[in-house]
Amino acid sequence: MANAWRRPVIRIAGRALLVLLLLATAATAAAFVAVNRGGRAQTEAHLGSRPRLGDPDTFPIPKVNPPDVVGWPPGKAPTAPRGFSVTRFEGGLEHPRWLYQLPNGDVLVAESATLPKNPDSPVMGFLNWLRRNDGSTTGQSANRITLLRDTDGDGVADFRGTFLDNLHQPFGMALLKPAPPHAVEPAAPDGTGVMFYVAGTDGVWRFPHTLGETRITAEGQKILDLPAGGYNNHWTRNLLAAPDGSKLYVTVGSASNAGEHGLGVEHRRAAVLEVNPDGSGERLLASGLRNPNGLAVEPATGTLWAVVNERDALGDDTSPDYLTRVRDGDFYGWPWSYWGTKVDDRVRPARPDLVAKALRPDYSLGAHTAPLGLAFATSFPEPYRGGAFIGEHGSWNRGEPVGYKVVHVPFADGMPSGKPRDFLTGFRPGSGDSTTYGRPVGVIADKAGGLLVADDAGNTVWRVAPTR
Repeated sequence: MANAWRRPVIRIAGRALLVLLLLATAATAAAFVAVNRGGRAQTEAHLGSRPRLGDPDTFPIPKVNPPDVVGWPPGKAPTAPRGFSVTRFEGGLEHPRWLYQLPNGDVLVAESATLPKNPDSPVMGFLNWLRRNDGSTTGQSANRITLLRDTDGDGVADFRGTFLDNLHQPFGMALLKPAPPHAVEPAAPDGTGVMFYVAGTDGVWRFPHTLGETRITAEGQKILDLPAGGYNNHWTRNLLAAPDGSKLYVTVGSASNAGEHGLGVEHRRAAVLEVNPDGSGERLLASGLRNPNGLAVEPATGTLWAVVNERDALGDDTSPDYLTRVRDGDFYGWPWSYWGTKVDDRVRPARPDLVAKALRPDYSLGAHTAPLGLAFATSFPEPYRGGAFIGEHGSWNRGEPVGYKVVHVPFADGMPSGKPRDFLTGFRPGSGDSTTYGRPVGVIADKAGGLLVADDAGNTVWRVAPTR
């Protein structure tokens, strides 16, 4: 008889516990989202060579304030400064992330998307749900490179074809002719030995290439494996050939925010690697760079620069994403410190010896702006002649959104020389509205004197050019 009434009580207690757990989860979720709205605007004091840093935020629930991407309404486009025109170079793409221009003027577009992270994890599942409309995270990736050609020079592509497909989240691209002993056989079909390189999330491939061909049909060769297992928080892999063609530089972002998955998974990550054109001779060029993306050589000095996404969950104004030089042996602190020797107390074990060696970046772009694209352009009129153009993908975890634009950082004598200027804006309608039309990523200066901007959320490549 005793067992007969215990079973209903156990069932009732179990249901009550389930209800309490659901209520607690809902309350946590509500708090998770509630703290995301509002906040301070980013000011010029947070930008430049000596920015003001906010105090680390110790609130246990991080902010989440993702964009709500709706695409570009008919007739609407980003806004450039007076004296510049904006045209839709090509639309209807599938998450165009990165751009590369071939010597004949053809433009290559890497179409790839962020895949949902750890969907079986309740926490990551919830984060994926919150970011379901961010325009970059999808259940699939196009995994191709598309060729665009503007045959009549009107600033709009009139030919489009698949250049390469069946890739694994392609991103960075490069073209070079490897010199012995790093040349490969067979050479390109035209006998020139020119190779096309593409970096996917798990490795670098190269393919024989004939200038002018609209599709690569030759078999490729994987020359370098890259770490992509586990959480794979930052999947993009950029490529840049050294000016003399002797080396390739490869960016690999961290597997985590601040080392929370253990440092064993961070081997060869949060770094810029240097390899020979055949993939041999790998070495660490610079490290402690949480998520380096854009790489470019400053034309006046020949110095390599990068834009880097810093860590999250330390508050609206900490820690700054940045633009910095990349030199042999540089260490920028991740995960133990940020902005030089500012210690991140979340990281264990502490490494004061490494913190003491950490370099302070050259230039703050503001926390959470998510700089991805980087290009130096010399053909524009003043005040945009020279300097760096940077595609800021935009925040997803700041009370008042930031980024969502292309900025210009003026340079003098090979170094940043002033605050950033807005160059291409209008990707969001305004403060207090999560509606988002697009998100800029890769930027390149084209051979006709314009700037091309990949908009992965708006599925468009924009072209900005001076009108005078």
